[in-house]
Amino acid sequence: MPLAVIAPSILAADFGDLARDAQRVIDLGADTLHVDIMDGHFVPNMSIGAPVVKALRKHMPNVYLDCHLMVSEPEKWVADFANAGANMFTFHVEAHSDPAALIAKIKAAGMKAGVAVKPGTTVEQVLPFAGQADMILIMTVEPGFGGQSFMPAVMPKVKALREAFPALDIQVDGGLGLGETIETAATAGANVIVAGTSVFAAKDPKAVIAGLRDTVNSKY
Repeated sequence: MPLAVIAPSILAADFGDLARDAQRVIDLGADTLHVDIMDGHFVPNMSIGAPVVKALRKHMPNVYLDCHLMVSEPEKWVADFANAGANMFTFHVEAHSDPAALIAKIKAAGMKAGVAVKPGTTVEQVLPFAGQADMILIMTVEPGFGGQSFMPAVMPKVKALREAFPALDIQVDGGLGLGETIETAATAGANVIVAGTSVFAAKDPKAVIAGLRDTVNSKY
């Protein structure tokens, strides 16, 4: 199992001072920034797009930007996010009819390719091309809103992926924090941990980031 990657979700940051908040969690030990892109169509909410990613890249030239696109027709946005400076482009398997082709397009644009699945989507939908992807994201809440409760019922998907692909980066996103949720996810085999409110709203974000990392790495 790969080592932990802690990816605070900027959806929980102060958008009025986004660069400051984002840099702060990196300085406190986070590995990457998770950037939630929502179009109001694939999910019933809207957030930000490539211009904000470009602005973050200007302020943070060396930070890994992990962009999670909860959008319809994700293939339309590959060039925009590559040009904006995204490192990872994760699309939803439910949003594209040919995931293997889109993975190839993303990689050709110079980004890493991730594939996400909603809680109600079976892991079998991603197994055929998990070997081509750089990361698989198992949603542990319904995509579209922050602050939801972690769904332990999706952990068999994480376990199945880890058994089939021991070296794969497996990301979990939604409702994660110190305690039972991270223990459950790490035990199942997740190593890339998205945490929004539990990091940005914490009294001691550095301790939360370290605690998430230590729990994952204890399973290594």
